[in-house]
This record gives sequence, C-alpha cells and structure tokens, in this order.
Amino acid sequence: MSTSGRAPKTTRTLAELPVGATATVERVLGERRLAIRLMELGLVPGTSVHVERKAPLGDPVELSIRGYGLSIRRADADRIMIGDAREGESP
Repeated sequence: MSTSGRAPKTTRTLAELPVGATATVERVLGERRLAIRLMELGLVPGTSVHVERKAPLGDPVELSIRGYGLSIRRADADRIMIGDAREGESP
C-alpha cells in the first residue's frame, strides 16, 4: 500500500486493453513527432476509446474513437497510457 493509504495504480497501455473494452486516454508517450500525430488523430487525454478488434497476431489494433474507426500499430498502442477501463461498453 502506498503512503496515501490507497493501493498503487497500475498503469496500462491501449495495447493491453482486450477487444470489446473501453478506456480513457491518460497520456501519449514516445517520440514527439509520433505523439503529436497520434493526438492529431484524436487520441488526446480525456478521450474515450473502444477496442473494436485486433488482428490474429495483435497488429494492427482497430479502435472506435470520437465516432470514427482508427487502426494503429500495436507498437503505437503501447505508447498510449489508459485509465478507467470498462469491459463490453462502447463509447
């Protein structure tokens, strides 16, 4: 337990989110140019994102975000930190 009395928060990435789950983007990490591009595509902190499907080997990942579909590489999904994951709920 942490000194604040709460259990430490586990950080998850968008790549770890199972198909059918929804989460909120907390942070976009990585090279500045890539992070800016991902945010231009709508993956900004506070945005709800739903995992529609994943390719058999996990790459690419198809997302539903702000009313449109977006497919990104698993490596890029690993750079997107998420919070508030909810199973079986679309945005």
